[in-house]
Amino acid sequence: MTRKWCINYFHYNFRSQELKHSHALNGVGLLSGICLIVGTMIGSGIFISPKSVLLYSGAVGPCLLIWTACGVLSTLGALCYAELGTMITKSGGEYPYFMEAFGSIVAYLYSWTTIMVLKPSSFAIITLSFAEYASTPFYPGCSPPLIVTKCLAAAAILIITSINCLSVKLASYVQNFFTAAKLIIILVIVGAGIVLLAQGKTENFSNAFDGTATSFGAIGLAFYNGLWAYDGWNQLNFITEELKDPFRDLPLAIVIGIPLVTVCYVLVNVAYFTVMTTTELLLSPAVAVTFGDRVLYPASWIVPLFVVFSTFGSANGSCFTAGRLVYASGREGHMVKILSYINVKRYTPAPALIFNGVLAIFYIIPADINTLINYFSFAQWFFYGLAALALIVMRFTRKDLDRPVKIPVVLAGIMVLVSCYLVLAPIIDQPELEYLYCTIFIFSGLILYYPFVYRKVNWGRKIMRPITMHLQLLMDVAPPEKTE
Repeated sequence: MTRKWCINYFHYNFRSQELKHSHALNGVGLLSGICLIVGTMIGSGIFISPKSVLLYSGAVGPCLLIWTACGVLSTLGALCYAELGTMITKSGGEYPYFMEAFGSIVAYLYSWTTIMVLKPSSFAIITLSFAEYASTPFYPGCSPPLIVTKCLAAAAILIITSINCLSVKLASYVQNFFTAAKLIIILVIVGAGIVLLAQGKTENFSNAFDGTATSFGAIGLAFYNGLWAYDGWNQLNFITEELKDPFRDLPLAIVIGIPLVTVCYVLVNVAYFTVMTTTELLLSPAVAVTFGDRVLYPASWIVPLFVVFSTFGSANGSCFTAGRLVYASGREGHMVKILSYINVKRYTPAPALIFNGVLAIFYIIPADINTLINYFSFAQWFFYGLAALALIVMRFTRKDLDRPVKIPVVLAGIMVLVSCYLVLAPIIDQPELEYLYCTIFIFSGLILYYPFVYRKVNWGRKIMRPITMHLQLLMDVAPPEKTE
């Protein structure tokens, strides 16, 4: 079999089923869109971050205010993304917006950082949380061995990646099921908290602002951990091309999904504080499990079970959207071409999904969850602010673009300012070399950009051509029709 025949065969096979492929991809409706946002946002964060937010904020009052403020800020950011997503209806999250507003270099640096670090590390964090909750019941009285949690996390990554490679619809069904499961456990926790408040369990809310943290950086770190729990509000922008009606479904899913999550998060934290003092909450190895043991016994086992469901669903949502960014970047020539190819039978971006899963497994090996969250948030909020700035820039440079959703530009300005604070506050308050390493890594992408993207060196193509051919055969994939 010659290389030319191989590529032409797969390209013909793919093009001959192009209509079916297009129909398969445009299959995410409003309900699935809401479930993707809610299901990805409500993951392990609400079961891990309460400790970190309380630790940095210092007291119950500011802790609850920060959770509320994080919800408001996420909504502001999502409204900016609603305008961007209905104005530029391409998949890939911030990537096409940066291409349009700032050009190829900024878009490349975003895709480089997000594909190589942010998306796989987020996937790793969530699966590590899943593994910790799933294995804890088998080791009563002690923490599960590290090797067990890491192996279980790796197994979860393999299963989730396989599901997403098999079918877009299957991945959507899995997301919808686990979103329903996590809303059930949220309702159980909130309902129990309301009953306890009605019974007069309010002593932890007296003097709620005693001990409030005043450090500039500590408040920033509290927001980092709270906003990490909210992360996922932009997930629908990664699959814009797969929405049935992006002009209607994208803004509606945002307006319904994010306020729902905000209400859930604040009420869950109120429920925690009806049962635990600040000291007890900080010492708890698993806040939700401790709550279940004290309130729901002998049915307390449902809490870790549904937390496992919650984290698994969130990991599935993270994987579902991460593959689309790799796909979009490969399609524009910013990643190797094979990553933009589609499976000719299942119509999924299998190479991109597998690449993201392999990187996530590597991040599991040395992973410390708290460290990952802090540096993940530092880089992530830099790009969120840049996306809001892109919206402002395109109001002047691309006035010709149709804007079905148009928000007041002042909201984008607020988003830029808040992002600057969240990026700079921890560095100013507690400068650490890790932040410098993170910045160096972002700009190190230019080392690859110049020869392989800008210059398009011939020897690079010669190396990749046979590799691409053999991977096509192995994974049964082909290049899609180029989207203009």
